[in-house]
Amino acid sequence: MGPATAQESGTPAAAGTPEWRHGLSLMGQPKYPAGFKHFDYVNPDAPKTGLLRLSVDGTFDSLNDIVPRGTPAGGLQLIYDTLMASAFDEVATEYGLLAEAVSYPADYSSVSYRLRPEAKWHDGQPVTAEDVVWSFEQLTKNNPRQAYYYSHVKKAEVTGEREVTFTFDQAGNRELPQIVGQIRVMPKHWWTGTNANGKPRDISQGTLEVPLGSGPYKVKQVTPGRAISFERVPDYWGKDLPVNIGTNNFAEQRYEYFRDGTVELEAFKGDQYDFRVETSAKDWATAYNFPAVKAGKVILEEFPDRASGSMQAFIPNLRRTKFQDQRVRRALNYALDFDGMNRTLFFGQYKRTASFFQNTELASSGLPQGLELEILESVKDKVPASVFTQPYQNPPDGGEEVRRANLREAAKLLREAGYEVKGGKLVNAQGEPLTIEILLANPAFERVALFYKPTLERLGITVNIRQVDVSQYINRLRARDFDMIITGWGQSLSPGNEQRDFWSTAAADREGSGNYAGIKDAGIDALIEKVIYATSRDELVAATRALDRVLLAHDYVIPTWNYPNTRTARWNRFSHPEKLPQYSFGFPDIWWWDAQKAAQTGGTQ
Repeated sequence: MGPATAQESGTPAAAGTPEWRHGLSLMGQPKYPAGFKHFDYVNPDAPKTGLLRLSVDGTFDSLNDIVPRGTPAGGLQLIYDTLMASAFDEVATEYGLLAEAVSYPADYSSVSYRLRPEAKWHDGQPVTAEDVVWSFEQLTKNNPRQAYYYSHVKKAEVTGEREVTFTFDQAGNRELPQIVGQIRVMPKHWWTGTNANGKPRDISQGTLEVPLGSGPYKVKQVTPGRAISFERVPDYWGKDLPVNIGTNNFAEQRYEYFRDGTVELEAFKGDQYDFRVETSAKDWATAYNFPAVKAGKVILEEFPDRASGSMQAFIPNLRRTKFQDQRVRRALNYALDFDGMNRTLFFGQYKRTASFFQNTELASSGLPQGLELEILESVKDKVPASVFTQPYQNPPDGGEEVRRANLREAAKLLREAGYEVKGGKLVNAQGEPLTIEILLANPAFERVALFYKPTLERLGITVNIRQVDVSQYINRLRARDFDMIITGWGQSLSPGNEQRDFWSTAAADREGSGNYAGIKDAGIDALIEKVIYATSRDELVAATRALDRVLLAHDYVIPTWNYPNTRTARWNRFSHPEKLPQYSFGFPDIWWWDAQKAAQTGGTQ
């Protein structure tokens, strides 16, 4: 195919007249026109130097993060490129990285990507359309979750010298062309070759052999289980692309591993790494009063999280009979003394979560109106009647009287569900005691579970808290071998096909899916499709609010807490653009080493 000009239009081409574009936006036009120089939020003159040291909790035993086997090292995304790259100041918009242009028909039934002729692997060989097809095939063959996510791609094929086309099994799914652009492309010639010992490589297995990439960094050094470092590729083929100008500014990025969270925090205080995100309210309130903070050598800063919403919760396993009665699940919510937990454990920093899309415009509130009401009316026979008359509310918070009233309500709901207390134990009609094992892998959650346990026991419920290592936890999660876990779901501002993985009947019994709870509900299945096939931003917001409202109405989870900001601590050696992008604080992508600050703070490159 001869050269074609990438267009700015966000309107798909008519059938038979492919129109090549420089970018994709799920709803509306891309902000940046064809031929743009760089993103507005970067410093195009940022110095390209310095060492960034980061920390990771746990360990690793593989440099292959494609397959769900073993524990892959952090930072491997640095060595690979994707077809498209996201912008931090737009919702669901991508611009060409490996691909110079993208085209799809008016019915969204397929998408074609044309690769840049200059794209190269680190060994100098070109990135080919065959690499893209092979990568897609290996990803979907060896990773069950990715296979499900891309299940609507009927085939991927080379359709030109530098062109690859993905054909979908359906039309009208506006998100499919864009999610295909997120596929990580890997070198077919390297993975199908042999290693230094002459042994054929196997992408389906873990490996500690340093993989070949095409991205801005390559692996510099590996200490298995303990550390991995990446060095910037000076002749990186894509360093002057508009999506890369002002990014990848550190000469080296190093990841240090720590088996213990307390040791990890102390290592930061001892200047053994540079930057940490603090997820513990207790540590944020008490652990950062050390000399380097007072001297200004360590900066504490919170950045607003505008790009995502989330639901973190105690999640009961609905596959187990004891949790299938909604009254039991609602009783467990009444038993959670969030106010006491917040004051005792979290220094009053948190708010109770009341949406699966918390802190975003996608969260439901009040009673449904307008387009959301229309959408709910269209599935009226499949959703609880309460969604039309009663907004979701968690049990009230307050002092001792409120806690006692909540406990009485919990006991009442359990009686209605057929339970009674005998000999201090809550039993069902068959005399079987209600027992709950809370499965944990994160030690930080143990005190949360321990706070919850006595209240449940006052109701006659037997509670066991089981702390296991990460690999055992992952295996039990995959096998659905748990009563209750504490985890959650992160959400973007543009929900779509991943909602099937989170909530759909099809995902409930599929190993490795994000449907931890085991939700199987026709109304939710129908609303997921409304989200995926939304044709405008207004419709997407309304459909998502309807989905949120119905998920909440079923009391599938016991919501915990949320915080609207990301808490960070950093040694003062870095700078960032004066105006950060709206949907990310951009670390480390658009930050850089500041030699003047580093000289005042101490430490070397």
